[in-house]
Formats: sequence, C-alpha cells, structure tokens
Amino acid sequence: MNRVALAVALCASLPITSVAQKTNDQMIAEAVSPLPESMRQGATQGATVMVFTGTELERIRQGDNSMICLADDPGRTGFHVACYHEDLGPFMARGRELRAQGKDGNESRAMRFAEIEAGALEWPDKARSLYSLSNADDRGFDYEAGTIPGAWRLQVVYVPYATEQSTGISTSPARDRPWLMHPGTPGAHLMINIPPPQGNE
Repeated sequence: MNRVALAVALCASLPITSVAQKTNDQMIAEAVSPLPESMRQGATQGATVMVFTGTELERIRQGDNSMICLADDPGRTGFHVACYHEDLGPFMARGRELRAQGKDGNESRAMRFAEIEAGALEWPDKARSLYSLSNADDRGFDYEAGTIPGAWRLQVVYVPYATEQSTGISTSPARDRPWLMHPGTPGAHLMINIPPPQGNE
C-alpha cells in the first residue's frame, strides 16, 4: 500500500484536517505527495520527511532513498509541499537560513550562486530533481482524494550551467512545455509546470 493510501485508510473520517490536528502519518502523506508514486515508498521507508516546528525542521521519518520531502510550513500563507534530491539539501538549508535573516528570493539566490562558485556551498555537478505541489490558499490536503485541491504541480530539474544553446531548450517561460530558468548559472534548471485539472484551479 502506498503512503497516501495508508493515510487515507487511517484518516478516512477527516477529509481535510487542520495543522493542529495532524498526525505524523498525515504529514508524511502530504509531504511525499509531489513525488511520482513509485518514489514515495522504498524498500521499507521511502523518502525522508521533515516538518516545520516554528523556524526549525524536525525529521519525522528517516527514508531509505535519495529524496527529502518537506511538509507544509504552517507559518506561511498558502499550502506548499516539496521533495528534492538529498544532494540539494545544503542549497535548500542555506536558502532557509537566508530567508530567516530577512533576505528576499533574489538576494538569497544571488548569494547562494556566488557561494557555490566560490566553493563555499556544496552543489552537485549533475542533474538533480525537485518536485512540488502548491496552491494559494489554505484548503490543505484532501485525504480522500490523496492530493491538494487546486494545486499546481511543478518539477524542477537542476542542470548546472546549462544554456539554451547547450540544451536546445528555450529560456522563454511557458506552461505547455519545459523551459530553462537561470541559464548559465550554477542553478540553471528546467521548469516543468503541470496545472490542476480544468475547473479545479
């Protein structure tokens, strides 16, 4: 049984649950939901799952594959869960640290790219993926459906220093095809957007 199905079985009487009521199984179900089903569960555990406790992250499941999944941060507006390859961990942790210092997205990104190029921040030299599900409100996770109502699905594939010329992938933003963001930088990545089903935005 996959992790979402397990959570549904455990929580069938609670279709949509508030943060205060969430169990570890519910938070695991939410956190791993961006992943393809085959990646949610490994030989015994699947992805590592982290949850926000104030400004800190706490591990509630040690995984046995290469993915780290973050449950929704109740301190932020909207609903967002994400999973990324463990090799991206230092980059993501540094981003959280800079955000806590009041840096905005552009400042944080520029600082981290500079740290990568200076050798001060670990960064993989080959492709690594991130998956996320987001919506703009706080409807939360629907345990009966096993998804987030109205969520946009995003897959990011980091390809360090890739350019339009080296990949043949356009740098023009699009919703109907992959496109290359931040080309020529350490954080160059493919953006693959999947909108929610029609009528569910």
